[in-house]
Amino acid sequence: MKAAVLVNGVPASGKSSVARALAEATGFPLLTLDTIKEALFAHLGTGDRNYNRMLGRASYEAIFALAGDFADGATVIVDAWFGFQPPEVLRAHLKRGGLSRVVEIWCHAPADVIGSRYGARLGTRSSGHLGAEYVPELIELAKHARPLGTFPLHEIDTTKPFATSETVAWLTAQLSDE
Repeated sequence: MKAAVLVNGVPASGKSSVARALAEATGFPLLTLDTIKEALFAHLGTGDRNYNRMLGRASYEAIFALAGDFADGATVIVDAWFGFQPPEVLRAHLKRGGLSRVVEIWCHAPADVIGSRYGARLGTRSSGHLGAEYVPELIELAKHARPLGTFPLHEIDTTKPFATSETVAWLTAQLSDE
Protein backbone atom coordinates (compact mmCIF):
# COMPACT_ATOMS: atom_id res chain seq x y z
CA MET A 1 0.00 0.00 0.00
CA LYS A 2 1.33 3.43 -0.97
CA ALA A 3 0.33 6.75 0.54
CA ALA A 4 0.07 10.33 -0.68
CA VAL A 5 0.25 13.58 1.25
CA LEU A 6 -1.57 16.10 -0.95
CA VAL A 7 -0.30 19.58 -0.14
CA ASN A 8 -3.10 21.66 -1.60
CA GLY A 9 -3.89 25.35 -1.97
CA VAL A 10 -4.28 28.01 -4.63
CA PRO A 11 -1.15 29.41 -6.29
CA ALA A 12 0.93 31.48 -3.82
CA SER A 13 -0.81 29.98 -0.79
CA GLY A 14 2.53 28.77 0.62
CA LYS A 15 2.12 25.10 -0.25
CA SER A 16 5.56 24.69 -1.83
CA SER A 17 7.30 25.95 1.32
CA VAL A 18 5.17 23.64 3.47
CA ALA A 19 5.74 20.67 1.15
CA ARG A 20 9.52 21.20 1.10
CA ALA A 21 9.64 21.46 4.90
CA LEU A 22 7.60 18.26 5.26
CA ALA A 23 9.77 16.39 2.76
CA GLU A 24 12.90 17.46 4.61
CA ALA A 25 11.44 16.49 8.00
CA THR A 26 10.04 13.12 6.91
CA GLY A 27 12.39 12.02 4.14
CA PHE A 28 9.35 11.36 1.91
CA PRO A 29 9.95 12.09 -1.79
CA LEU A 30 8.45 15.33 -3.04
CA LEU A 31 6.73 15.68 -6.41
CA THR A 32 5.70 19.18 -7.40
CA LEU A 33 3.55 20.37 -10.25
CA ASP A 34 5.78 23.38 -10.86
CA THR A 35 9.01 21.36 -11.02
CA ILE A 36 7.61 19.23 -13.83
CA LYS A 37 5.96 22.21 -15.51
CA GLU A 38 9.21 24.22 -15.44
CA ALA A 39 11.03 21.34 -17.18
CA LEU A 40 8.31 21.25 -19.83
CA PHE A 41 8.59 25.03 -20.33
CA ALA A 42 12.37 24.69 -20.72
CA HIS A 43 12.10 22.02 -23.41
CA LEU A 44 8.78 22.75 -25.12
CA GLY A 45 8.59 26.51 -24.69
CA THR A 46 5.90 28.72 -23.26
CA GLY A 47 2.62 29.81 -24.76
CA ASP A 48 -0.79 31.22 -24.04
CA ARG A 49 -3.07 30.36 -21.13
CA ASN A 50 -4.50 27.28 -22.85
CA TYR A 51 -0.98 26.00 -23.45
CA ASN A 52 -0.13 26.66 -19.79
CA ARG A 53 -3.20 24.67 -18.74
CA MET A 54 -2.28 21.81 -21.07
CA LEU A 55 1.20 21.60 -19.55
CA GLY A 56 -0.37 21.79 -16.08
CA ARG A 57 -2.59 18.79 -16.85
CA ALA A 58 0.38 16.89 -18.29
CA SER A 59 2.45 17.71 -15.19
CA TYR A 60 -0.39 16.58 -12.93
CA GLU A 61 -0.58 13.26 -14.78
CA ALA A 62 3.21 12.84 -14.68
CA ILE A 63 3.24 13.24 -10.89
CA PHE A 64 0.93 10.29 -10.40
CA ALA A 65 2.65 8.20 -13.08
CA LEU A 66 5.92 8.71 -11.18
CA ALA A 67 4.24 7.84 -7.87
CA GLY A 68 3.04 4.61 -9.48
CA ASP A 69 6.68 3.57 -9.89
CA PHE A 70 7.46 3.90 -6.18
CA ALA A 71 7.74 0.71 -4.16
CA ASP A 72 4.86 -0.61 -2.13
CA GLY A 73 4.89 1.04 1.29
CA ALA A 74 6.19 4.37 -0.04
CA THR A 75 4.70 7.70 0.94
CA VAL A 76 4.98 10.62 -1.47
CA ILE A 77 4.33 14.31 -0.88
CA VAL A 78 2.51 15.95 -3.81
CA ASP A 79 2.58 19.75 -4.09
CA ALA A 80 -0.15 21.02 -6.42
CA TRP A 81 -3.33 23.06 -6.60
CA PHE A 82 -5.87 20.25 -6.74
CA GLY A 83 -8.82 22.55 -7.46
CA PHE A 84 -7.96 23.03 -11.12
CA GLN A 85 -9.07 19.52 -12.14
CA PRO A 86 -12.39 17.78 -11.52
CA PRO A 87 -12.29 15.48 -8.45
CA GLU A 88 -12.78 12.37 -10.57
CA VAL A 89 -9.50 13.12 -12.39
CA LEU A 90 -7.65 13.09 -9.07
CA ARG A 91 -9.38 9.88 -7.99
CA ALA A 92 -8.37 8.17 -11.26
CA HIS A 93 -4.74 9.35 -10.91
CA LEU A 94 -4.57 8.16 -7.30
CA LYS A 95 -5.90 4.77 -8.34
CA ARG A 96 -3.46 4.44 -11.27
CA GLY A 97 -0.61 5.45 -8.95
CA GLY A 98 -1.61 2.81 -6.41
CA LEU A 99 -2.05 5.51 -3.77
CA SER A 100 -4.70 4.06 -1.48
CA ARG A 101 -3.96 6.00 1.70
CA VAL A 102 -4.35 9.75 1.17
CA VAL A 103 -4.30 12.79 3.43
CA GLU A 104 -4.64 16.47 2.59
CA ILE A 105 -2.72 19.47 3.90
CA TRP A 106 -4.68 22.64 3.05
CA CYS A 107 -2.54 25.78 2.84
CA HIS A 108 -4.32 29.10 2.97
CA ALA A 109 -3.86 32.80 3.58
CA PRO A 110 -6.04 35.88 3.10
CA ALA A 111 -6.79 36.57 -0.56
CA ASP A 112 -4.94 39.90 -0.60
CA VAL A 113 -1.81 38.22 0.83
CA ILE A 114 -1.98 35.57 -1.86
CA GLY A 115 -2.31 38.25 -4.55
CA SER A 116 0.69 40.12 -3.15
CA ARG A 117 2.79 36.96 -2.95
CA TYR A 118 1.98 36.03 -6.53
CA GLY A 119 2.79 39.53 -7.76
CA ALA A 120 6.08 39.57 -5.86
CA ARG A 121 7.35 36.40 -7.50
CA LEU A 122 6.51 37.33 -11.08
CA GLY A 123 10.08 38.31 -11.93
CA THR A 124 11.57 35.13 -10.49
CA ARG A 125 9.54 32.52 -12.37
CA SER A 126 9.39 31.26 -15.93
CA SER A 127 7.41 33.40 -18.34
CA GLY A 128 5.31 30.28 -18.94
CA HIS A 129 3.41 30.97 -15.73
CA LEU A 130 0.49 33.36 -15.78
CA GLY A 131 1.49 37.00 -15.36
CA ALA A 132 0.24 40.07 -13.52
CA GLU A 133 -3.09 39.90 -15.35
CA TYR A 134 -3.85 36.77 -13.31
CA VAL A 135 -3.59 38.47 -9.90
CA PRO A 136 -7.19 39.81 -9.70
CA GLU A 137 -8.55 36.41 -10.77
CA LEU A 138 -6.32 34.66 -8.23
CA ILE A 139 -7.55 36.95 -5.45
CA GLU A 140 -11.16 36.03 -6.28
CA LEU A 141 -10.22 32.35 -6.47
CA ALA A 142 -8.54 32.54 -3.06
CA LYS A 143 -11.70 34.00 -1.53
CA HIS A 144 -13.72 30.93 -2.50
CA ALA A 145 -11.22 28.05 -2.68
CA ARG A 146 -11.75 25.18 -0.28
CA PRO A 147 -10.01 21.91 0.57
CA LEU A 148 -11.02 18.77 -1.31
CA GLY A 149 -13.06 17.55 1.64
CA THR A 150 -12.49 13.91 0.73
CA PHE A 151 -9.49 12.89 2.83
CA PRO A 152 -8.29 13.46 6.41
CA LEU A 153 -7.47 17.16 6.54
CA HIS A 154 -4.88 19.33 8.29
CA GLU A 155 -5.14 23.09 7.68
CA ILE A 156 -2.21 25.49 7.72
CA ASP A 157 -2.50 29.27 7.82
CA THR A 158 0.69 30.21 5.97
CA THR A 159 0.74 33.74 7.39
CA LYS A 160 1.82 32.16 10.69
CA PRO A 161 5.07 30.30 11.44
CA PHE A 162 4.82 26.73 10.19
CA ALA A 163 4.80 24.16 13.00
CA THR A 164 6.58 21.39 11.14
CA SER A 165 6.73 19.02 14.12
CA GLU A 166 2.98 19.38 14.75
CA THR A 167 2.18 18.57 11.13
CA VAL A 168 4.62 15.64 11.04
CA ALA A 169 2.97 14.25 14.20
CA TRP A 170 -0.44 14.57 12.53
CA LEU A 171 0.89 12.84 9.38
CA THR A 172 2.43 10.04 11.43
CA ALA A 173 -0.87 9.42 13.23
CA GLN A 174 -2.89 9.53 10.01
CA LEU A 175 -0.57 7.25 8.05
CA SER A 176 0.15 4.70 10.78
CA ASP A 177 -1.10 1.15 10.29
CA GLU A 178 -2.78 1.09 13.69
